Amino acid sequence: MINTVFLIGGILALISIILGVILIKATSKTSYTGYIPAALFFAAGLICLLIATLTKIEVMGAGLGGWGIACLFAGAIGFVITSTFDAFGQEA
Repeated sequence: MINTVFLIGGILALISIILGVILIKATSKTSYTGYIPAALFFAAGLICLLIATLTKIEVMGAGLGGWGIACLFAGAIGFVITSTFDAFGQEA
């Protein structure tokens, strides 16, 4: 089960990073729109963890707790890489 959570987290992190970079390139330099995908994954992770404490649901070999952890991982990594990309894109 831990391998499934790592795989899901990696895929979601990649999606978050790609969407964040595309949104940063497409919007103005003063906009925070590029951080929305990472924030949504983070919020979805918190919701999944909350629901996992109340029920026992499994989706694709991982319970909702695993999905929540994977979404939190994807949101955190997405925030870090997107903000780094945004910082290097700003003019000094």
